[in-house]
Amino acid sequence: MQTVGPAAVVRAHIAQVISEEKLAPGAQLPTERDLAASTGASRAVVRSVLKSLADEGVVVRHVGRGTFVAPGTEAEPAAQAGAPSPVNIMQARLVLEPEFLPTAVISATEQDLREMRRCHQEGEQAASSAEFEHWDTLLHHSFAVATHNPLIVETSRLLIDSRHQPVWGRLKQRTYSPGLQQNYCQEHEAIVRAIEERDPDEARLRMRAHLQHVSRELFGHSL
Repeated sequence: MQTVGPAAVVRAHIAQVISEEKLAPGAQLPTERDLAASTGASRAVVRSVLKSLADEGVVVRHVGRGTFVAPGTEAEPAAQAGAPSPVNIMQARLVLEPEFLPTAVISATEQDLREMRRCHQEGEQAASSAEFEHWDTLLHHSFAVATHNPLIVETSRLLIDSRHQPVWGRLKQRTYSPGLQQNYCQEHEAIVRAIEERDPDEARLRMRAHLQHVSRELFGHSL
């Protein structure tokens, strides 16, 4: 869900500070005390927002030294102040994507299954984080397309569009490794196989487990 209340005020203020002061990567942000005074929020709220921004790769926190603009951030947060955070995106994916699959199991044609297999195999052969992310995105979208429900397909497109943010790309690159790619591909294989075998419960279960794994890799914990 979207950030609301005092936390939203703090996030917007930090985005404004980075943008208007043109803080470069490595520049130090105001202290928790100063941010609390500027926004009227408690220091506990400020601390929680800074932790979320650190999880999203927008800032870097050093105990005893302060909070700094993360590499590559520059003025991006201002443009993204109203956009869903990576945590928002993963929460939505966990709610929605597993529930797409029973319909995909019922409705998938042979052509749909071939497209899933193609995307999965291309993902296995991907040689970089960006290439794997491309095929990973297409594979997940192929599950939605296989439902033949235009509303589900449009929902999938919305989830994909929400990931076209630099902060999401940096987070995925930071956690990427060939070993993790292999693990994700094994999980993709289990999802595709469950759809091929027309097992809706297994497909849903495998998707939920896969997205929980992605969440742990991105944020250090399941959502």
